Amino acid sequence: MNHTEERFHRRRSIGRPSALTVTASPSTAPVPGLERGSYWITTFGCQMNKADSERMAGILESMGYREATAELDADLVLYNTCTIRDNAEQKVYSYLGRQARRKRSNPNLKLVVAGCVAQQEGESLLRRVPELDLVMGPQHANRLETLLQQVDSGQQVVATEEHHILEDITTARRDSSICGWVNVIYGCNERCTYCVVPSVRGKEQSRLPDAIKLEMEGLAAQGYREITLLGQNIDAYGRDLPGITAEGRRKNTLTDLLHHVHDVEGIERIRFATSHPRYFTRRLIDACADLPKLCEHFHIPFQSGDNDVLQAMARGYTIERYRRIIDHIRERMPDASLSADVIVAFPGETDAQFRRTLNLIEEINFDLVNTAAYSPRPNTPAANWDNQLPEDVKVARLQEINALVERCAKERNARYFDRIEEVLAEGINPKDPSQLMGRTRTNRLTFFSAEGSDGRRFQPGDLVQVRINAVRSFSLSGTPVHD
Repeated sequence: MNHTEERFHRRRSIGRPSALTVTASPSTAPVPGLERGSYWITTFGCQMNKADSERMAGILESMGYREATAELDADLVLYNTCTIRDNAEQKVYSYLGRQARRKRSNPNLKLVVAGCVAQQEGESLLRRVPELDLVMGPQHANRLETLLQQVDSGQQVVATEEHHILEDITTARRDSSICGWVNVIYGCNERCTYCVVPSVRGKEQSRLPDAIKLEMEGLAAQGYREITLLGQNIDAYGRDLPGITAEGRRKNTLTDLLHHVHDVEGIERIRFATSHPRYFTRRLIDACADLPKLCEHFHIPFQSGDNDVLQAMARGYTIERYRRIIDHIRERMPDASLSADVIVAFPGETDAQFRRTLNLIEEINFDLVNTAAYSPRPNTPAANWDNQLPEDVKVARLQEINALVERCAKERNARYFDRIEEVLAEGINPKDPSQLMGRTRTNRLTFFSAEGSDGRRFQPGDLVQVRINAVRSFSLSGTPVHD
């Protein structure tokens, strides 16, 4: 979805940057008269994990837990894990070692591992860390209370079996009172040769359109201004839902969902992530151009600039198809921002193939590209291939591509200088309390004075017209202007 830690300092998040946070939803206040102790959640990885952590925090608070002031003081510690890359997985084990030592002197401490590492490792985690009380895959996030009740009865619990995800996700303890995540599709049916996600998050499960809209209406009633619709491959939404239109296409697609939820009163902005080029249609692009609340920002991973590498990855599209998607976006929304994910040093990648990836980044001139060197993951085909590249090649290619990404980002950001941009204020700049911070419709992080030249004070949740007067590779600064 980025490397900041924002307001939920007590519930630490490790991974890509998410929306800035301000306060929790009042709807998830602890139940009066119930006191179970304190909790701490550390989240590793993507926006899907962050959304899962919000739901699990809400469940804990409805059970009577309160947020701890420090990780090492908590009575219940939950690590919501990511297995996309090996370094994230190793961090989990490091953190667990510290908590295991605590539990040997405090047997009442509850230790929970949730998310993708839990799903991948299952019972083997208990052998590696016998102090664990609960191991639960991402499909079981909504069942946290039930599973903890089993722990309270004296069981050591492993919940990694396939499970249908229920619609009851309204207990989330939101990290922000302004920008909210709404899951629309869980799981993944793709079989990319490098990726462990399908085996840890299960098959695709699309939520019903009316349930999604109802959740958005509930958030709007609480004062939320922006919603990001989430899915592992969000543009595959609806493939598992019934119904065919008279034109012969599926009744439920992401395009139809965007039309369905667009007019929720109070929601000013809508985003979605993450997209897959295989399912990104002209009809979807046209909907984004035509619906005013849809933000002009698209995150579409391409992973490699070489067709042979894409074929080895089993991505299901060509670079030519990817270019056509970008061309149509820019035809309909010339100022749209574009971000992507890319993997370098995939098994067998030649220097010439790597150069094609660099050329594609420069050609398209992305606003941002999330980069990663290939990391072999358990139970994936590519991990067993004998053409793995050495670590020094991985490091060198990652350094080169990161330098290019930063240069392109700065060049793209230059277009904002002296422009007036609408910024949704999401919180106070932690480095300068006189400033607010938020994002443009194109997802540019922007800092600006909390007080306008006319003396008006702006608050989180305000839509502010900001004249941009400073441009950096990954952020902007500016001054509020009169409406």
